[in-house]
Amino acid sequence: MEISAGGRLEVRISAADVGKRVSVRRLNEPGEGVEKFTDTVGVLTSWDNGVLLITRKSGETVHLAESSLVAGKVVPAAPARRRGPAASYRELATVCARGWPPVESEPLGEWRLRAASGFTRRANSVLPLGDPGRPLDEALTAVRRWYGDRGLPAYVQAATGAEGTEELLCAELERRGWTREVTAELWTGALAPVADRAAGAGAVLSRAADETWLTRYQRKGVGEVALKVLDGGPSVWFATVPGEGGVPAAIGRCVVDGRWAGFAAVEVDPALRRRGLATVVMAALAGRALAEGASAAWLQVETENAGARALYAGMGFGAHHAYHHYREPPR
Repeated sequence: MEISAGGRLEVRISAADVGKRVSVRRLNEPGEGVEKFTDTVGVLTSWDNGVLLITRKSGETVHLAESSLVAGKVVPAAPARRRGPAASYRELATVCARGWPPVESEPLGEWRLRAASGFTRRANSVLPLGDPGRPLDEALTAVRRWYGDRGLPAYVQAATGAEGTEELLCAELERRGWTREVTAELWTGALAPVADRAAGAGAVLSRAADETWLTRYQRKGVGEVALKVLDGGPSVWFATVPGEGGVPAAIGRCVVDGRWAGFAAVEVDPALRRRGLATVVMAALAGRALAEGASAAWLQVETENAGARALYAGMGFGAHHAYHHYREPPR
């Protein structure tokens, strides 16, 4: 907290600091808890009518009364150290978009409209990396029209928690009635330790999602459009661990793109979990990615998937930023 020369806490932020990362302390209301003060760190997304909105790294929005503040200051835009390879949000967002490509895409200023007949939100949402080239309300109207012409709901994928992410856009979407449906995190890690976890013996690699691989994939009814998404990307590999009855015991997918290898669709037969099969799949894919020159890895995991988060943390992965899918309000 900011302390004056006289040793007193001071509020050294104002409405002019909207958009900056801040740290504030407020006085708790009676009965609110045993602690007298509560500290909040995040991006100041608005300061109107005596109320501050601060968006935390997770995307959670905290409402604070100006009258309750006892201290506050602007802090660095991002933590000085992060677990995993150094990377900007924009680099990772761009690489991830190439690793899960839509079948149709169109620019809206620096935004990217993406569609794939509704197969996954990632391939059917706006990626807002910059300025849409028009006022926000006009941009959102164009977004809704574009998706409506394709018979799809409009989604915007916006991120929080790293330098250059879209906390202000998230706040503006929420003000306009857009609903956050899913929150996930993008994690990064070094690639070589993943390959070293196991030899990958028993995992068969292929260049396409064949019928055998698809029998384990959790999204049923995969059609031609979905296959284009799954098979799309700079250098795509699929791993299969054979199982009984022609159904794989485990599967996974990896996209190699320069120094990055992106893991997705790592799935294991529920009856065979906790036997190291996910590690076998990822080790085999990581070995292939290393051979192609990659050195860093990324993956996306939903915040409520405790099992996957524990697995990836054990492999050396850590969260880089959170991302959220906002759905358009009812017409």
